[in-house]
Amino acid sequence: MILTTAAWVSGLLLAAAAMMAIVRIARGPSILERVIALDVLLAIIMAALCIDMALNHHLNHVPFIAVACVVGFIGSVTVSRYVTDRRNS
Repeated sequence: MILTTAAWVSGLLLAAAAMMAIVRIARGPSILERVIALDVLLAIIMAALCIDMALNHHLNHVPFIAVACVVGFIGSVTVSRYVTDRRNS
């Protein structure tokens, strides 16, 4: 009962955070802010999957979460290096 209530509250908070991240992705103003918002959205999705795993007592999403962490990190570093190199040129 308590776990279910906590999951619903967490889900609502994650949904609100996801909407705010999507607004930031759409409005910008810079590419770096959009990339950060995409990373936040990816973290929100991973947190939602973790809540699902806790509620349903399984570990099916762990490979996706591990790959998403690596892809998110590499993507952020790549974009920030690209923007930094572009500003220095």
